[in-house]
Amino acid sequence: MDDRMTTPWGELALTRFPEDPRDRLRAWDASDEYLLRYLADEGVALSGTVVVAGDRWGALVTALAAHRPVQITDSFLSQEATRANLARAGVEPGAVRLLTTQDPPPGRVDVLLVRVPKSLALLEDQLSRLAPVVHEDTVVVGTGMVKEIHTSTLQLFERILGPTRTSLAEKKARLVFCTPQPSLERPANPWPYGYTLPDGIGAVSGRTVVNHAGVFCADRLDIGTRFFLQHLPDSRGAQRIVDLGCGNGIVGTAMALANPEAEVLFVDESFQAVASAEATYKANGVPGHAEFRVGDGLTGVPADSVDLVLNNPPFHSHQATTDATAWRMFTDARRTLRPGGELWVVGNRHLGYHVKLRKLFGNSQLVAGNPKFVVLKAVKRSG
Repeated sequence: MDDRMTTPWGELALTRFPEDPRDRLRAWDASDEYLLRYLADEGVALSGTVVVAGDRWGALVTALAAHRPVQITDSFLSQEATRANLARAGVEPGAVRLLTTQDPPPGRVDVLLVRVPKSLALLEDQLSRLAPVVHEDTVVVGTGMVKEIHTSTLQLFERILGPTRTSLAEKKARLVFCTPQPSLERPANPWPYGYTLPDGIGAVSGRTVVNHAGVFCADRLDIGTRFFLQHLPDSRGAQRIVDLGCGNGIVGTAMALANPEAEVLFVDESFQAVASAEATYKANGVPGHAEFRVGDGLTGVPADSVDLVLNNPPFHSHQATTDATAWRMFTDARRTLRPGGELWVVGNRHLGYHVKLRKLFGNSQLVAGNPKFVVLKAVKRSG
């Protein structure tokens, strides 16, 4: 696969993170190319503070590194890809400032480039946080594939920042042009959002869940998690439990409530998710011990150190459908579980996770199932 992106300033070798030679997915798309071409063709002055929000794998900030941009991302993996791509391009350390969606934005933004995220809620939160630091002369350009930019996307820019229009489509990509109006009466940022959980879902029935923008099913309990909560294992005797890909942390919080003696590790590659998990845990006054970690799966967790791993793996990477994340999560779980330790997984029935679990663990047991979801258990055997 060609891993070189042609930009108005030369070619760049770019990869995703973690780098996998079998991966057929590029680290950029036509919308990144369209935005960079527009900036060069129109001679946009990239002076002052340049902020790139939602840069997926660092393609934009790597191309614009000479202008010392600030990247804002929700993804640990995207941030790691950015570091690797900057190093590969020979960019000096510190030329690009890397921020997360949980960090305060710069105090003033002169150029704002927005890679439209898959989540409309995340876009709403990002624009709301950036609106106070843009000014009437700030250049605001968004970019995304046509299938990612909807009327609701444009309405968000218009409502939060100011008058908005779009470009013609090129190679199924589109640009968004926005003219900031600092005097605009903006709606209050609704994120983070909290609600009370329903009854009939075990230890967290009637409890509070807190969601930052962009977390999966942030405004309601998704049916897969509901099914998982109804079939969680009896964790008495487990000393170290992991909520892997924790999202808003409701599964790990349920385990902590049921087993206050255990230490629960909440892990996700999303900064928004881990912030949500910590807020959910604290909102429920759980008496146990917890650690909250943003990272690449269970990297850094010692082998044979965990009793129980709970996992609801994602099967999308942005717009692409892939089982690579689930495979890596299952592999991580097998490495970190003690002999006799268990991995519990919920997933759509059609994904066939039982095949992967049997390949890795040598066993897979169906704990519960309905027409759409299954809960599976795999045990790490000795030796």
